Amino acid sequence: MKIHIFGASGSGTTTLANQLEQRFGWKHLDADDYYWKKTNPPFKEKIPLQERNIKLLNDFKAYDSVIVSGSMVSWGKEWEKAFDVVIFLYVPPKIRMGRLQHRELERYGELLEDNEDIRKNSKAFLKWAQQYDNPIFEGRSLNVHMRWLEKLECQILKIEGDTTVEERIDLVLNKLCSDKNDRI
Repeated sequence: MKIHIFGASGSGTTTLANQLEQRFGWKHLDADDYYWKKTNPPFKEKIPLQERNIKLLNDFKAYDSVIVSGSMVSWGKEWEKAFDVVIFLYVPPKIRMGRLQHRELERYGELLEDNEDIRKNSKAFLKWAQQYDNPIFEGRSLNVHMRWLEKLECQILKIEGDTTVEERIDLVLNKLCSDKNDRI
């Protein structure tokens, strides 16, 4: 089973994928681990598209049951047919932005006050993330994600709202079980 979970930053894609990996032993690959070079502080330097695709594809093919979390809409057409199920998470902007602000504070702590570069990068990230629901924003946005979903030929599960991880897991399992029964 090849599963892809994506949505806006702060929607819970990594959290859901981590929980599914822990509970069911499916390998979790996070797109950020392939998108960004390991730097301190993190998220400073991108890995070139071709290089990241080669690395992710090699790891992706190494497992029968794998979950890829994170947005891959700009990674190439080959990913449009790579998955059995795609799960799209949507969380209202106010909740999502609160999560992101909390995550930035946990990640950087006092450095947000003491380090001008980190503070500037964090503010820029939050400003970028806030654009997700803007209908004219062409970066990583709800409109871009909806257009990508239309291109997919696999099963799609949309989970919307401020649902708990447990509720999300139940919805995923129900989807996987119903898809399995549809094939019998």
